Amino acid sequence: MTRTFLVNRQSLADFEWADAPPRPLLDGEVRLDVAAFALTSNNITYAAFGEAMHYWRFFPSGDDRRGCIPVWGFGVVRTSRCVGVAEGERVYGYFPMASDVVLQPSRVNDAGFSDGAAHRSELHPVYNHYVRCSADPGYEPANEAQQAVLRPLFTTSFLIDDFFADNSFFGAGTLVLSSASSKTAYGTAFLLARRTTGVTHAPRVVGLTSPANLEFTRNLGCYDEVLTYTQVHMLPADAQTAFVDFSGNAFQRTALHSHIGDRLVYSCSVGGTHWESLGSAKGLPGPRPVLFFAPAQVKKRLAEWGSTELAERMAEAWSAFMVPIKDARRPWMKVVHGSDEAAVERTYRELISGRTDPSMGHLLVIHTAG
Repeated sequence: MTRTFLVNRQSLADFEWADAPPRPLLDGEVRLDVAAFALTSNNITYAAFGEAMHYWRFFPSGDDRRGCIPVWGFGVVRTSRCVGVAEGERVYGYFPMASDVVLQPSRVNDAGFSDGAAHRSELHPVYNHYVRCSADPGYEPANEAQQAVLRPLFTTSFLIDDFFADNSFFGAGTLVLSSASSKTAYGTAFLLARRTTGVTHAPRVVGLTSPANLEFTRNLGCYDEVLTYTQVHMLPADAQTAFVDFSGNAFQRTALHSHIGDRLVYSCSVGGTHWESLGSAKGLPGPRPVLFFAPAQVKKRLAEWGSTELAERMAEAWSAFMVPIKDARRPWMKVVHGSDEAAVERTYRELISGRTDPSMGHLLVIHTAG
C-alpha cells in the first residue's frame, strides 16, 4: 500500500494520512520508493502558494480539498517498465510526501529523465527533471542529507544573488532580507557576502528575524547586521533600499514599506514561511512587491551562459557553501533523521507553527503501509 501525507489546502495545519493500493504499471512507467526527503520552510511556501503557483498539480491527490506537498529528495527505482531506466537506480528530484510514486520517464538520457505524465506537461521542467546520482558530478553519498535539505533552497539563493547582481542591486545601498534565519535567506546572504566583501560601495546586507533566532542568525556571520522585526525603524533613513521578503508576513512587509517609503527601490517576494500572515500588497507605500520566480532567471542564464557554464557556476558556489554548513567545530546545519510517521508529523507541526530550530535540517522517510 502506498502511504501518503495529505494536508487541507485551505487550512494547512490540518493533515491526514491516506493509503492506496499500488496500481499495475503501464508500459513506459516506473515505480520508485521515496528513499529520503527533506522537509523545510520551503515546502510550507509550496503549500502556501499551492493554488497560485500550481504546486498541488505535481502529485494530485484526486481530492480538491486535500493536497500532497512536493518535496525534494532521493528515490530508488523499485520496478521499471521503461527502457533505459533500470531497477535499483537512485535519482534525485521532486517527490510527493509518500512512500512511493509512479513516474512516466521521458527524454531519458545518461544524465537522467523527466516525468512525461500528462498532468505535469504544462508545469515547469525544472521541477519535472530527475537526475541519476551515478551521473551527477555534484553528488556525494556523504553529502546526501545536505543535498536533500539544501540544494533546492541554495539553487534559489544562487538565482536571487545572481538576479540582484545582474540588475546592479537596483541601485540599493542596503539589501534587507526577512526570515533571515531561514536556509534560503542565509544562503542568499552567504553569496552576497562573497560577492560584496571588500568591494567599494557594495550594498550592506541586513537580516530581519525573530528574537528567538537572533543569536543564531548573528553567529552565522554572513549578514552585515541582524535586527529583530520590531527594530525595522533602525534601518538607515538615508539609504536606497531593496527588500527580499522570504517570510511573506503582511504586517512586517507593511512596516518596512512604511518606514522606508520612497527610498525603497525594489521589493521582492520570495517565500511564505509566515504562511498564516500572508496578505495583499494592495495599498503598500513604495514599489509593489514583485514575485521572484527562479525558473525565469534560469531560463535567462541558460540563454546567455549555456547549461554547462550555469552548472559549473552553481557547483562552485555549492562547494563553497558546504564549508560553513559542515564546519567540524560549528556547523551551520545539523541533520536530524526521522524514519517514522511521528517524525514527519512532528517536523510538519514545527514548521507550520514557526517553531523549528534554524540550525537543524530534517531528512525523513515514509514507509509503505501494511
